Amino acid sequence: MKITEVRTRVVEWRGKTVPPQPHFCTNPVDLLELPVDSMGSFRFHGWLVVEVATDSGEVGIGNAALAPRVTKSLIDLYLKPILIGANPFDCEFLWQHMYRRTIAFGRKGVGMVAISAVDIALWDLIGKILKQPVFRLLGGKTKQKIPVYASRLYSQPLDDLAREAQQYKDQGYRAMKIRFGWGPTDGAAGMQRNLDLVRTTREVIGDEIDLMADAYMGWTLDYARRMIPLLGKYNLRWVEEPVIPDDIAGYAALKALNVVPIAGGEHEFTLYGFRQLLDAKGVDYIQFDTDRVGGITQARKISALAEAFEVPVIPHAGQMHNFHVVMASYNCPMAEFFPPVEVEVGNELFWYIFKGEPMPQNGFIELDENLPGLGLTIDEEALKKFDIIE
Repeated sequence: MKITEVRTRVVEWRGKTVPPQPHFCTNPVDLLELPVDSMGSFRFHGWLVVEVATDSGEVGIGNAALAPRVTKSLIDLYLKPILIGANPFDCEFLWQHMYRRTIAFGRKGVGMVAISAVDIALWDLIGKILKQPVFRLLGGKTKQKIPVYASRLYSQPLDDLAREAQQYKDQGYRAMKIRFGWGPTDGAAGMQRNLDLVRTTREVIGDEIDLMADAYMGWTLDYARRMIPLLGKYNLRWVEEPVIPDDIAGYAALKALNVVPIAGGEHEFTLYGFRQLLDAKGVDYIQFDTDRVGGITQARKISALAEAFEVPVIPHAGQMHNFHVVMASYNCPMAEFFPPVEVEVGNELFWYIFKGEPMPQNGFIELDENLPGLGLTIDEEALKKFDIIE
């Protein structure tokens, strides 16, 4: 069996979008005090779809959300020649070949994203060839269904925030996450606005539903040291990405406060990076994204590493490539879930591209044991709403 084709497509949304409001979500650009929306550079208006085909007729599907045009070029120029003619079952060898061939300029960021997209497609392909869901290839079910938390609740007027939180509570979610809207440049007044967001949500959902909060790399260590003690009384399950991902010492200092658990890893890309984060006792929760850390081949290794440190893994972003990893690991107690929206904001763009993503019932999703691979297909009809770059 041989790989005969690797097809990449960037799909760019040309439909209606919702411009972010001021203080929509903190992010690392906020510290620059730019005169324009700082969140715009972090929103996803395009997605990369990868298809890996074999001489048996099966096609595996992978995807990536970060820098899709650059990722496509990297796959086409550097990874495709490695893959053509190879046996897809040699996924560990292929992963090492892709990683070591691009190590001089890849390692983290877009280089690893490109490898991730291809690796996800390979696992989907193998599952289809063997007529097994990917989670079976990873060890099988560790839970009958996966608890998910509603991940939206961006910073907004408090009445609107309360209504959205009530909606998720009514839908049966047992956990949800909000985004902070203010950071260091907003001073003490901004801290109070952040507290308003947390207090409003907690008052709506009560104490029997987990609440998490995301700073999305938008704080400094100094600001986080001042902010986190103010959050202690709200019983947050975690504060996410309080500082930039390279500040491992900062993560460790915040975790050592022992006020609110600290989560991170969405923007870490390598097994070695996670080892450093764990060795430093920097996080209470690991949040890698399978389509950023090298695909399923590496996600399962990072999950095993985290388990050895007794640090739970709750992957970033949901989606099927993460759900299958969660299903196959006892160390993954739940998953993130981006509810679909009528008007695309960014993270939810995958809902417009693929068929097969599961919808939760009472805060849980189930994976169909009869669907091989990841259980996804590309919605070619829906892609007519996009500009396509091949």
